[in-house]
Amino acid sequence: MKKAEILVLGAGYGGIMTTLHLQKMLASEEASITLVNKHPYHYQTTLLHENAAGTAHQDQNRVNIEEVIDTKRVTFIQDEVTTILTEKKQVLLKNGRTLSYDYLVVALGFEPATFGIPGLKEHSFCIRSINEARKIREHIQCTFARYHHEKRDEMLTIVVGGAGFTGIEFVGELVERVPVLCKEFDIDPQKVRIINVEAGPTILPGFAPELVEYAYNYLKSRGVEFYLKSMLKACHSDGVTIAQGEQEEIIKADTVVWTGGVQGNSLVSQSGFPTQRGRVEVRKDLRAPHDDHTFVIGDCSVLYDQESGRPYPPSAQVTIQQAETCANNIKALLKGEALQDIKIEIKGTVASLGSEEAIGVVFGKMLVGKKAVLMKKIIDNRYLFMLGGLGLLLKKGKLKLF
Repeated sequence: MKKAEILVLGAGYGGIMTTLHLQKMLASEEASITLVNKHPYHYQTTLLHENAAGTAHQDQNRVNIEEVIDTKRVTFIQDEVTTILTEKKQVLLKNGRTLSYDYLVVALGFEPATFGIPGLKEHSFCIRSINEARKIREHIQCTFARYHHEKRDEMLTIVVGGAGFTGIEFVGELVERVPVLCKEFDIDPQKVRIINVEAGPTILPGFAPELVEYAYNYLKSRGVEFYLKSMLKACHSDGVTIAQGEQEEIIKADTVVWTGGVQGNSLVSQSGFPTQRGRVEVRKDLRAPHDDHTFVIGDCSVLYDQESGRPYPPSAQVTIQQAETCANNIKALLKGEALQDIKIEIKGTVASLGSEEAIGVVFGKMLVGKKAVLMKKIIDNRYLFMLGGLGLLLKKGKLKLF
């Protein structure tokens, strides 16, 4: 009997966890598993804000893929996907290689959604990868280092577009990092401006008002300037244009970081999948519409909560649950068994505000301050244990709880 060819595209949360489940579930004579990723490492997207601010080095967030997969069971290919040909069941790679599959898992991650804002793509940074995070960290440090030579106030102004999860967590890291940079480069901290621009009426939409107020007051006490109900109208080489109602304001800034929205990888829509903002509305068993051999998970997919009618956030916990269901359903297809519907369970959400502060809701209980910080570390450490066991946890985990 011919072995099934299973091809997993992307080694983010969804791709790597699906691969790990498959290698445990399936015997070598049942299936060949191939994982494709553009980098030789996996990283936690939820920690990139720390790498971008410079409060944690990117090497602490990188995990060598071949250290966590079973290389005797899984073939890892470092390459970039260029085309998905679902009718032929083939995937084309940048180096010219063509891969065939019986079952495909698309977990290619996200891209920034710029909403057509002029200049945003050309003149801003986005916290989307290890390399981009490193570029932001080095840019901020270099700009502070050059300040005494050029003496332009905008060199010490950092604009963060978007007050969702990533934007606020990044701002929280900045309020810790900036004093360190000021001390290193002999800069008066009062000259530094950290500006957060948000189109909505509040930061961290989705959190309870009392938690939002806690986060807002804490960050404001640390010097963050909030522009709420404000649209980022344009981004320039030397700053941004912000509109509050009919009034517009130009803010000069050498650093603009956009966290105001993401969409699924554009390759998905280019390959013919029906998408909404780059995301495929998958069936309850996580298969793409009209394609029984392709699963789409993570940022490339969208699932709706049947009770609220709203889409689930493409968060790490949702993606990790998708990965397990995806692997179970591929196994079911191979064995001729019934597929299962995904059942998402939101256990809680924690947002960090730097290393000393956080807010969150876990199992229905609201947490702030040290308790929330502790829970955030537990969540991050638990994922590392799931990924690579105790060895990886000891090597990469946040073991100093306080």
